[in-house]
Amino acid sequence: MLDATGLMVFYENMLALNNVSIRCGENQIVGVFGANSAGKSTLMYTLSGIMEDIRRKEEMAGGERISVLGRINYLGEEIMDLKPAKRAKKGIVLCPERRRIFKECNVVENLRIGGYLASAGQAKKTIEYIFKIFPALEKLQKRIGGFLSGGEQQMLAIGRALMAQPKLLLLDEPLLGLSPLMQAVLVRTTKEIREQKGISIIVTEQYARPVLPIVDYAFILENGAAVLEGGRDELMNNPDVRSAYFGI
Repeated sequence: MLDATGLMVFYENMLALNNVSIRCGENQIVGVFGANSAGKSTLMYTLSGIMEDIRRKEEMAGGERISVLGRINYLGEEIMDLKPAKRAKKGIVLCPERRRIFKECNVVENLRIGGYLASAGQAKKTIEYIFKIFPALEKLQKRIGGFLSGGEQQMLAIGRALMAQPKLLLLDEPLLGLSPLMQAVLVRTTKEIREQKGISIIVTEQYARPVLPIVDYAFILENGAAVLEGGRDELMNNPDVRSAYFGI
């Protein structure tokens, strides 16, 4: 489905991504793990195309010079030069770090905003599905986004991303700042989305413990470089990974 090779992102003299290659197959969940500033969000911005928008805005404003290099092949097509809106139309949808919902809009309004790429029929079915996997949101349909808890906002952010009809869903640190109970709910739901909808998923996290059991394959980033990769069982049995990302 997606095969990215040699991704490099430079912020002026700082190297944010250093020759990173990552792949995600049909109906797979792929994990990307690393500490803060390892390059996880930069990778997700690069895959979704948002990094190109950031680069252009900085260039127009005379700000920081950003360079983006490498290749991204998606469904047999080279998309490195495609704008994020066109990538989204092809099915690459990002659910960003720290939720970033529209806090002045209620739950249903947030979902409808996310469904701008969907037909009326698709939007209706998707909202019904979102309320099925996140029943708490169904009870909060008219609640203003800014008055939702962190966990409810994260459910809403994932639901809004699903409204865009993704084929490849990019989840950037969806468990950040949430309780272990809410983390367990979101991990279980992520697996259900893959199984029930056939959506491929790339998920980033600082801590591997909650997510690694559901991934098919994973990559470890350090200082912008992919230093290790492997299947779920291979990484779970790696003592270095267990020490750094499981705390044991």
